[in-house]
Amino acid sequence: MRQSIYGIILIALVTISCKREQDPFEIGKHHVGLLTDSTQVKDLKAVFPNDSIVTHTGGDEFMGAKNDYYIFEKGGKKLLVLTPKNALDSTSVIENVQIIDPRYKTVSNITTQSTFRSIRSYYKISKINNMINTILVSVNELNATFSIDKKELPANLRFDMNLNIEETHIPDDAKIKYFFINWNN
Repeated sequence: MRQSIYGIILIALVTISCKREQDPFEIGKHHVGLLTDSTQVKDLKAVFPNDSIVTHTGGDEFMGAKNDYYIFEKGGKKLLVLTPKNALDSTSVIENVQIIDPRYKTVSNITTQSTFRSIRSYYKISKINNMINTILVSVNELNATFSIDKKELPANLRFDMNLNIEETHIPDDAKIKYFFINWNN
């Protein structure tokens, strides 16, 4: 009898101590802080109760334009830009999150102030796209796309959009311009 009481107390203590509170700035494959890949537009005020949410509607749903939601701290600092899957639909889930504030970080401490070396050290690069002014580095394991300005590349790689950019072409100290978490369900 005594052992079962001690067992129950031990299990209760372990359960209570294992419960971890979500870091509001942690980025994972399926979450950015308290925002998840299943959060609907109508729930944004509950997810960001202390922040300001500003909506920009780019058109209407018939034109295919997306309406972005900008998340600002009460002091005015921009934190995130959220793009829902469907425009003008309060039940739509968030499809894309642009990380602006450097306090948002992955478990491996990748932020908007990190370098390509950090990305390559902690994650497997899935794909590199050569765009007009940037290169996009995709990491499937995190559902993330990191943008690096072509000004960070050697001069001979900056202007040829047909060039296949490899990991070895990108300098270790190339800074991240911004990055996205993509939840294309």
